[in-house]
Amino acid sequence: MNESPHAAPDDASPSPGRPSRRTVLAALTASTAAALPLLSATSAGADPNRSADLLYVGTWGQNQVHAIRFDPAHGTMTPLGPVAEVSSNWVAVHPTRPVLYVAAGEQGGAIRVFRIDGASGALRQTGEVRAQEAPGVQGGLSYIGLSEDAATLLVADFSAGSAATLPVDAHGGLGAVASRVHDTGSGPSPRQAGPHPHHVVIAPGGRFALVADFGADRVFVYDYDRKTQRMSAGTPDGPGPYATAPGSGPRRLAFHPDGRTVYLLNELTADIEVLRWDGSRGTLTSRQVLTTNAPGHTGTTSAAELAVSRDGRHVYTSNRGDNALVVLSADPGTGLLTEAQRLPCGGVTPWSFSLHPDGRWLFVANEVSGTVSLFRVDPRSGRLTDTGTSVAVPNPDCIGIHSSHGRF
Repeated sequence: MNESPHAAPDDASPSPGRPSRRTVLAALTASTAAALPLLSATSAGADPNRSADLLYVGTWGQNQVHAIRFDPAHGTMTPLGPVAEVSSNWVAVHPTRPVLYVAAGEQGGAIRVFRIDGASGALRQTGEVRAQEAPGVQGGLSYIGLSEDAATLLVADFSAGSAATLPVDAHGGLGAVASRVHDTGSGPSPRQAGPHPHHVVIAPGGRFALVADFGADRVFVYDYDRKTQRMSAGTPDGPGPYATAPGSGPRRLAFHPDGRTVYLLNELTADIEVLRWDGSRGTLTSRQVLTTNAPGHTGTTSAAELAVSRDGRHVYTSNRGDNALVVLSADPGTGLLTEAQRLPCGGVTPWSFSLHPDGRWLFVANEVSGTVSLFRVDPRSGRLTDTGTSVAVPNPDCIGIHSSHGRF
């Protein structure tokens, strides 16, 4: 999580004129969270149109969620402005319900639930759950996401060094925290003084949960029970963590559709690892490591986002040090990667991106330049083309997509 285009992310020292992460989180503690009715949809000239999609954009340190109406048929984006006045470290959209989840950076690690009005894009808060067990912990929720069956919300708590699961009911509402696990360890970087979970995924088969821990230089493998929706450390002789190179800072995980290959993106070293996953034993084995840095790269090294195409033939990453997107081709037999394309991200500091469900579009949250940029995806080659279309959003950090084709 960058503080500037040239400063190290997350807990690094701030650059001149930019507040540090800790300063931002302290300010968020004093903020008041309240739902804000959508006031700008009409003024933006957006005709309520259920064939269009809605993008919900979190904003780092701005205490707002913004909305954008997207027409996938024509590739147009219409800004709707702020639709909620809440801290938004990360957002996630339910795949089949008109529900948005927003993870806060304020004390207590609040996760707020909003009902989406598909016609206007407006949000109405319907619930709130505190994810942190210790009072006084300063925010730091670095990720929330849903399990494949949308029955569990997965939470990575960067500051508390823990990961948690929350049950999701049939209407998209959240229950109380069902389980919480605490990572252990540290790394050589000053930003790795302790564990800092950054991502949580459930492995195919639903027996294990994987946690990429930026601070510990580990991918922790926990037992997972789909019936109780609980993570646990398991037995001492169970699967142990996968150790990355010291100072690598694991940030994102993604499974290949084959269920046997895992891609791991390391933030501090800006490389991507191809790992073999043994689903019977819950173990990871390294097979390949590639840099996402440009040849001759100098200065800050910082990878950020990772995604795999539905067919598994293409892998996408963002590099904040180079302000670039990198497309990699995956071998259909082995899952091993080859760089296929490198291009500018359309702004400064590509904090994250999201692939549209139809596979033809990619949206980039360029945090420092304050833009959400639109790229066209060639489904056959996987290559990206900058459309030149962007929407101004203050410090965008993530993008959730509410598709008009969702099943409600």
